Order: sequence, then C-alpha cells, then structure tokens
Amino acid sequence: QVVESGGGLVQAGDSLRLSCASSGLASNAFVMGWFRHRPGDEREFVAGITVSGLTTEYADSVKGRFTISRDNVQRMVYLQMDNLTPGDTALYYCAARKGTISAGPEDWPYWGQGTQVTVSS
Repeated sequence: QVVESGGGLVQAGDSLRLSCASSGLASNAFVMGWFRHRPGDEREFVAGITVSGLTTEYADSVKGRFTISRDNVQRMVYLQMDNLTPGDTALYYCAARKGTISAGPEDWPYWGQGTQVTVSS
C-alpha cells in the first residue's frame, strides 16, 4: 500500500529525493510521514505532512535540509534531502496514519518496506 523509492549511495553534500507511492490507500485522507532507522538506533521520525499539505513538521536534525511535500492527485509523497551527511545514512520508511502528525512510530499503522540511503564522506 505504501512503496518507497529513490534511495542510493551519494557523497556528503549531495542531494537526494525520496518518493512514496500510496496508491493502495485512500491516501488523500492520510497524514504522511518519513522515518529512518540507523544502525544501532531506534526508528526515528524525520518529517510529516498533513492531508492538505499546509502543515509540516521536521526532526531538529534535518530542519533546513529536508523538505517533505505531497501531490494528492498523483498520491505521492516526497522527501527532498539536501546537504546530506554520513549521519543521514539509514533505511528510510514512508508511513501513513489518520489524524495528526505524530513523532511516535507506534502511532503509524501503515508502512512501506524502506529504501536505503547511504552517504559517504
């Protein structure tokens, strides 16, 4: 129902755009979010966007570098990642939920399989 794409191997300072296709859901009714799982860490919230797209939230670690957006006609969600650092290396997940943006992974019932982002120094 939720499928991520766009990951890859890049160098520090590069940009990458992740995509999330949510065609399996009535996605225009869902809040969408991006999370990441770095080796040895818990899954952490990266960014979220409301149904209208008018409200976004970001983790402090990515503010000013990452931008979440959505296209409700195409049922797509994007994560533009600029000025990447090795610390951004992780498996990135797209998630969907009803209601409001939440930073807690346990609050999101729908998940993709993830797309790997690796940033070399």
